[in-house]
Amino acid sequence: MKKIILVAGATGNLGSRICSALIKRDASVIAIVRAASDPEKIESLKKTGVTIVEVDFDNIDEIAAACKEVNCVVSAVAGLREVVVDLQKNILHGALQAGVARFIPSDFCTDYNPLVPGENRNFDLRREFKGYLDGTAIQAASIFNGAFADILKYNTPVLNLKNNSISYWGEKAEWKLDFTTMDDTAAFTAEVALDDEAPRNLHIASFQISPSMISTEVQQISGKNFAVQQTGSMEDFAQFIKKQREDNPAGENELYAKWQQSQYVYSMFSTHHKELSNGRYADLNWTTASTYLKAFVK
Repeated sequence: MKKIILVAGATGNLGSRICSALIKRDASVIAIVRAASDPEKIESLKKTGVTIVEVDFDNIDEIAAACKEVNCVVSAVAGLREVVVDLQKNILHGALQAGVARFIPSDFCTDYNPLVPGENRNFDLRREFKGYLDGTAIQAASIFNGAFADILKYNTPVLNLKNNSISYWGEKAEWKLDFTTMDDTAAFTAEVALDDEAPRNLHIASFQISPSMISTEVQQISGKNFAVQQTGSMEDFAQFIKKQREDNPAGENELYAKWQQSQYVYSMFSTHHKELSNGRYADLNWTTASTYLKAFVK
């Protein structure tokens, strides 16, 4: 019998990929969506074989009805407190009311567990929801993928293609950063959703690469020289972020405020995955750093 997996956040970039990965694995997939969801995205999901159920996310009974006979709920929602904490609680309560056995929260990020609370606003919200989730009887599995590899395309300090530079903080030129593509994350998530024995925390990375290693890769691909530069100490970086946040109070209501982006990079240089769960599912093919960088480095 096919397993039934319910996905919240299915119209998002990651959520839609998770749905496709589940369909490829012969799962029955239900996507719960708002009435105001983009019709084109809804139609795209339908074409892949996803069953669409429109719900009021403030109505736990409606969510519970959608969760009937579901084996696992996957949350791929993104937002601030009203989404990561409040809306996810509603989804969780709907799953519990329907007797769903398993729940995958929207923890697609660097593992925040070893980090100091207060260093990353968005991680603190996930940490708060985790505490609530772990107080329930449902079997949870969090997937920590480091950073989505897409950020390497956007001229962040980690790789700036405009000025041919690569930056790091402290003594971390050889510190390995965790990057995972969205497709690799989606494929792994689909496997976890179908795996009743999945552990509480799983760590993945398409590739782990240090600033020095990034320099070697992009120079080989482009033939250009890239400066690997120390921007300052980690303490300097923390103070910079603090001032950046103080100078931009409007960012408190923005999901990806500039200071939040800086907090994410700071977290990447503060912790990394010491053991990966990449080998848990034999049929997955992980994207290499070279393959990924060749797609956009010229």
